[in-house]
Formats: sequence, C-alpha cells, structure tokens
Amino acid sequence: MDRRHFVKGLSMGALASATLPIARIAQAAEFTFKIAHSTPTTHPLHIRLIEAAAKIKADTKGRFDLQVFPSDQLGAQPDVLGQVRSGATDFFALSGVVLSTLVPAAAISGIGFAFKDYETVWKAMDGNLGAFIRSEIDKTGSLFAFEKIWDNGYRQITSSNRPVSMPSDLAGMKIRVPPSAMWVSLFKALGSSPTTISANELYSSLQTKVVDAQENPLAVVLSFRLYEVQKYCALTNHMWDGFWILANRKNFDTLPPEVQSVVRKHLNDAAVAERKDLAKLNVSSQEQLIAKGMHFTTPKTADFKEKLRAAGYYAQWKNKFPAAGWAQLESVVGQL
Repeated sequence: MDRRHFVKGLSMGALASATLPIARIAQAAEFTFKIAHSTPTTHPLHIRLIEAAAKIKADTKGRFDLQVFPSDQLGAQPDVLGQVRSGATDFFALSGVVLSTLVPAAAISGIGFAFKDYETVWKAMDGNLGAFIRSEIDKTGSLFAFEKIWDNGYRQITSSNRPVSMPSDLAGMKIRVPPSAMWVSLFKALGSSPTTISANELYSSLQTKVVDAQENPLAVVLSFRLYEVQKYCALTNHMWDGFWILANRKNFDTLPPEVQSVVRKHLNDAAVAERKDLAKLNVSSQEQLIAKGMHFTTPKTADFKEKLRAAGYYAQWKNKFPAAGWAQLESVVGQL
C-alpha cells in the first residue's frame, strides 16, 4: 500500500471510531411524545416547554423525547383536544375556558373579576380549586391534568372610540369576544354589545369598525399590533385564564414510573417559571404600548363587580357550576 492510500485509510478509520459514540447518542428515544399548544414560539409557554423537554431528555438519559408543536401546528384547538382524547397526541396545553366545552367546570377560574391579584390566583389554582378542576378533568376517563397550571394572563379591554374608566363607558360599545358563553354573558351584563369573532379576523374587524373594542392580555395586544387600530386600554383585569397541560392517560400510563416522575417534575417546574416570565412580559408590554401611543386607564374593579351582581351574572354562573367548585372559589376570593 502506498503512503497516500495508507494515510487515507488511517483517516477514515479515525473518523469512524470518532463517530461511534455520537451514533449511539443519536439513537431514537425509547419514548417519543408530542405536546401541542396555540401560542407563538416567542411566548413564555413555548420557551419553557422547550427548556423542559431538554431537561426531561437529559434526566432520562435520552429515553424520553418530548416534541413541542406551537401555533396550532397540529390543528385547531377543538381538533387537537379530540386527538389527545384518542391518544393521537400525547399532551396539550389548553385554556380552561376552551376546555370547558368538554369539562364545563374548567371555566370556573374564568369568572369575571373573581381574582383581585396573582397571589389570589395561585392560592386558588395551586390549592383546592385547582384540585377540584383536575378531578373534573379526571372524570373524562381519557385525560388528566398536571398539577401546576400555566399562566395565560389577565385580560384587558382596548377601545378606539372612547376610554373605559367605569361600567357606564361600556354601554352599547361593540366589543369582540372569543366564542364562549362566559365572555358573552360577562359583557352583556356590563351593558356592552359583544360579538364573537375568530382571532384571525380580530385586526380586520377593528380596522373596519365592525367592532369598536376587544379584550385580551397585553402581550396579545402588542403581538397582534392592535395598537394600530385601538387608542385606549383599560386595565380591568376582568378575567384571568391559564393553560392546563392535559395528558392522554393511557399513553402516560405506558411510561415507567421513574420516567413519569421526571416528566411531572419538569413540566410542573416549568409552569412555575413561566408564571414569572409572563408577569415580566405584562410589564414590558405595557411600557411598549405606551411608547406606541396607547393611553391607559385603571378602572375600579368594585364598580364592575357591583354592576355584574345587579345584572344577576354571578347568580347565573353559580347555578351552572357544581356547588363544591363554587364553594372552593369563594373560599379564596370571598363572596361574589
């Protein structure tokens, strides 16, 4: 063998031996699960899910691979909910209000003006109210929810024609709301004229004056560039919403107990971290919206709650939820 062929053979042999450990590491995971959600890749929920997936893979020594699908990539939320129930998708991050189409009691955390601050939210959702909702989810037979709920934020009202400082400012105002009976009843009770419009038509409906106002967390107002078609924002905190991480029970039960434990730990830890992220995002979003010319008001919550009581809103929804759930809610927030 001449020198040129000897060196080439030596190099190929060294390359092969160097790649052997890498090939072993790159082998397919023993368990590959999918998790879907509706937020963009810039949202704290997605960022923390990616982080949790990496930690789970490391702590299981590559046995468990969690693949994250953002922005409704696996389909519309009702479709993905069906996928999780059937086991076609393993995990799903879903708003409690949206989940209420299957588990009505899941909407109880979205009652208007129930939670005065985040301390009250987490006391309820990490306590008996959260446990009650999870027990209702368990009754589906095919689903369960992880112990920690993620934050979707407080919702605020934006408008184009006038600022909102008191309930009377909402009188007759055409406001866009998501397709949910709870949202519609809330704003009807406040005297406005709610219209259900899908999220992908939100900007155009405001631009063309189909509606005058809308309500969403500040991060959504910023990311959807609603400041271009809305002048005012009222920090009403009128509804809090969170994301439950749902799991297909049958699929999760196929995992060895030690893998289940690692998955639970990192998804629950990530939820707590995401809560802090979103709190910071709310502050920075308001600062950016002010810089873009949006004017803010801070209405008195008590005025709005009194208006809802007079309209029978709380009495209506109390009758729709199990008595045990309503009792757990009021044990934290007081009588509504």
